[in-house]
Amino acid sequence: MIDFSLYLITDRNQTAGRPLLEVVEAALSGGVRAVQLREKDLPTAELYDLAWELRALTARYDARLLINERIDIALAVEADGVQLGINSLPVTAARRIAPDLIIGYSSHALGEAAAALAKGADFVTFSPVFHTPSKAAYGEPQGLTKLAQACQQLRGPVFALGGIKQLNLAQVTAAGCYRVALISDILAAPDPAAAAEAFRRGLQ
Repeated sequence: MIDFSLYLITDRNQTAGRPLLEVVEAALSGGVRAVQLREKDLPTAELYDLAWELRALTARYDARLLINERIDIALAVEADGVQLGINSLPVTAARRIAPDLIIGYSSHALGEAAAALAKGADFVTFSPVFHTPSKAAYGEPQGLTKLAQACQQLRGPVFALGGIKQLNLAQVTAAGCYRVALISDILAAPDPAAAAEAFRRGLQ
């Protein structure tokens, strides 16, 4: 059961110099109910320590914690789930290892998303919807028409990802998508709590 619609992805380099945990807590206070720990450059020991801190923080707000790709760390800190992608361990293998974890899958095409859901993913992110530097390697933006198709055709929850901002949120919901994943428009906001609250209201 995916009981969240606003999915915050971490990037400690986009917090405007503020401590990541401080910014994430502000976002949680504003209504974020799921956080993905995605700090790919951290050594395993540091990532593990940060995961424990985020597990304690998200638990206080009754929010979900997912770990990007690292099933071992997700299990070690009793996180709620893991976020996989095309270069990760396959969804079917992850399900065998951790049958109780939420499995999200980062997709960049409709067929890829459908295959991940068919293999047991609990939800997919569909990206990039809009242009964003972090997703430039995946080619041109999918756009709102393909997002609408994904939400209509896929048999599972779809989160719009890639360039999602308060300024274009109404376009996303008009396309039939009421779940979003994002980084900068909350983490880099002067008031992350207010930014999260604005997204939460916009998704209702």
